[in-house]
Amino acid sequence: MASATRKKGGTSRPRSKARPPRWRLDDLYRGPDDKSLKRDLAAAERDAAAFERRYKGKLARLSGDALGKAIADYEAIDEVLGKVGSYAQLLYATAVTDPAVAQFYQTMSERTNDIASKLLFFGLELNRIPDKVLSAKMKSKRLAHYAPWLRDVRVWRPHELSDDLEKLLHDKGPSGRAAWIRLFDETMAGLTFPLKGKNLTSAEIFSQMSDRKPAARKAAALSIGKVLGANVKTFALITNTLAKDKEVEDRWRNFPRPVSARNLSNYVEDEVVDALVTSVKKAYPKVSHRYYRLKAKWFGRKQLDYWDRNAPLPKAPDRTISWDEAKNTVLTAYEAFSPTLAGTARRFFDKGWIDAEVRAGKESGAFSHPVVPSIHPYILMNFQGKSRDVMTLAHELGHGVHQVLAGPRGHLMCQTPLTLAETASVFGEMMTFRRLLSSEKNVARKRALIAGKVEDMINTVVRQTAFYDFETRVHAARRGGELTADAISDIWLAVQRESLGPGIRLDGDYRYYWTYIPHFIHSPFYVYAYAFGDCLVNSLYATYEKQPAGFEAKYLGMLAAGGSLRHRELLRPFGLNAADPPFWNRGLAMLSGLIDELEGM
Repeated sequence: MASATRKKGGTSRPRSKARPPRWRLDDLYRGPDDKSLKRDLAAAERDAAAFERRYKGKLARLSGDALGKAIADYEAIDEVLGKVGSYAQLLYATAVTDPAVAQFYQTMSERTNDIASKLLFFGLELNRIPDKVLSAKMKSKRLAHYAPWLRDVRVWRPHELSDDLEKLLHDKGPSGRAAWIRLFDETMAGLTFPLKGKNLTSAEIFSQMSDRKPAARKAAALSIGKVLGANVKTFALITNTLAKDKEVEDRWRNFPRPVSARNLSNYVEDEVVDALVTSVKKAYPKVSHRYYRLKAKWFGRKQLDYWDRNAPLPKAPDRTISWDEAKNTVLTAYEAFSPTLAGTARRFFDKGWIDAEVRAGKESGAFSHPVVPSIHPYILMNFQGKSRDVMTLAHELGHGVHQVLAGPRGHLMCQTPLTLAETASVFGEMMTFRRLLSSEKNVARKRALIAGKVEDMINTVVRQTAFYDFETRVHAARRGGELTADAISDIWLAVQRESLGPGIRLDGDYRYYWTYIPHFIHSPFYVYAYAFGDCLVNSLYATYEKQPAGFEAKYLGMLAAGGSLRHRELLRPFGLNAADPPFWNRGLAMLSGLIDELEGM
């Protein structure tokens, strides 16, 4: 449930008695050599082998109770593997350039993958049970408990391959797609960006793009473009390889479009996503195009350079926010809406579940990793004292709280589809923004707050939809043969110009800026989930403002549902339906309304 591409912090480290924290991973393991980690791996390997012997080829003959027990056994083994894999991933996220940590991460990936291969038969065999036979077994309460999980497993039936092919794809994972993802991560983490005699990390250099000084923004932008351009062939190779890999697998699995597999994993219909994307693209002129013309006017220009897109407003107050202030701001906003949310969020600070310190070798951006429900989530971000960092904290805490509240659903049913996973995070941002706005009396600061929120929403809705459009065009073009770095860069420029409009000048080395977006590599077509979540939350928040009574209970119930309900069922208590085209326009209207407010100030 990452949000690593859309929020960047500032440049200077905040002055504070409390430095941004590092997380403590001891709740998982005390280190790579922890004996309990080795015991967990050995137990998982033993239990997986026994599970395969006990159940393979026998599922259809089991009673409902026996099948329910088999799923519980599977869940327990998979949760242990999830715990080990999460620890390795979290350790790696803060030390991507450390060879020993990278080796440990790869070793754990291969080890857990090998163990999981013994469990691969289970889902495939479950899907071969006829509907009528399974329906009869569902009379068992033990099996009926897993009905939502079984529903989600069985939607993949039309796209599954033979057992041998599925096992081959699974076993080749660490040396195939995962290896290319690792190459991207290590390449990005290893890049340094020269600026004023210093070599900055990607998090530090991108934060310069929101510096108050125009010269600083320009210098940072040119440094970014030069470094990314120097490495563009490597990124083009990774992109081409993964796009081809996806095309081959999609063809074998009979997915009609490159996005179809992602939509199925999100349990959202193709036409719903199409309606969202169409609505957002139609809104480009009245949202992003209009806002950037307005911003250029504030700067006394007809057109902004691309490095001025996230520039602070002229004469807007400028200050560094301490970690303590950011923490208190977010918790106060959460408390005003729901003491339950605030109490859950506070645990992340008190128990060391957040890593916010900026340091070399650490992943840029931010995420909340759900880990497994028997432990708790962990949040990573790079806090540098800017207002956007406060919103990032509110965003990731929303994810974290959501993951904690859904935990009681169990390992197999707590995970929320990406489209709904962004609900609590974006809602957390909105609560924080509204709290700040209501308490601000200074007109200049209020305008800066609204403009900042508009820019965040544009980055979430417009920019992420443009990212989706870019991926769609790249994957379509790749089917005709390998793409040159220039061809990919041309697609990037075309899409960005369409989405951002004539108020932004996009030229020079900006053509290489597609290379640093991790979602294209890690999770193809993930990005529309941000626009989905933002528009959904805008509609939800409008409902809350109109009728706050009873909203908190329904909202907490929605979060606690985890992955047990689909979007139609989750939104029904609020009187909302994402399948209706007006739903998306309602969400976009809130963004347009904020721009109206800015134009009137």
